[in-house]
Amino acid sequence: MTPEAATERNLAVARKAPVIPVLVISDAGRAKGLAEALVAGGIYALEVTLRTPDALAAITAMAEVPGAIVGAGTLLSPDDARRAQDAGATFGVSPGSTEKLLDTAEAIGLPMLPGAATATEAMWLLERGYGFQKFFPAEAIGGAPALKSLAGPLPQITFCPTGGITAANAQTYLSLPNTVCVGGSWVAPNDKVAAGDWAAITALAAEAAKLKAT
Repeated sequence: MTPEAATERNLAVARKAPVIPVLVISDAGRAKGLAEALVAGGIYALEVTLRTPDALAAITAMAEVPGAIVGAGTLLSPDDARRAQDAGATFGVSPGSTEKLLDTAEAIGLPMLPGAATATEAMWLLERGYGFQKFFPAEAIGGAPALKSLAGPLPQITFCPTGGITAANAQTYLSLPNTVCVGGSWVAPNDKVAAGDWAAITALAAEAAKLKAT
């Protein structure tokens, strides 16, 4: 898959809802219920980070849920990309980018949302063909003002900011001309997931789904 095709595919996924949950799942047994709760609230693209031993099994379980578009986050290596795709991930997300990771993702057909934190990184990815990028860690590197400042010199790049995004500041980011969606964990709090409180998570997802990208 070419970077250009990956960009178009991931943009189409991102436009289905304004928020992509960033999920750290410690118990794969709760993954399907979590996915069902998020989809019921109108949140469809789900990023399961490869930060726990149960992450790959969680991806497999979530991929069975109708309406769920399951991706893998925190991809750091070619092996991560392969294992994520084998588990059922249909897109990948990385905090930054390396040539080896992108080469592998393109070769196996895993659409990547690669991360950038600076104008130089964003330009490098754009030169390679990635016009849709993750802006990470958003709040730590200047927040919405920093992201807005990139829109002037780099209007051809759109972003999904992640890192410190909350229910309180999500709409600020979504109001920027170069933001398509945001990534955040607030729609699936760890305590609600651990308790299996799917009704509460569906309610949080429904509120998040009401946010609007301009």
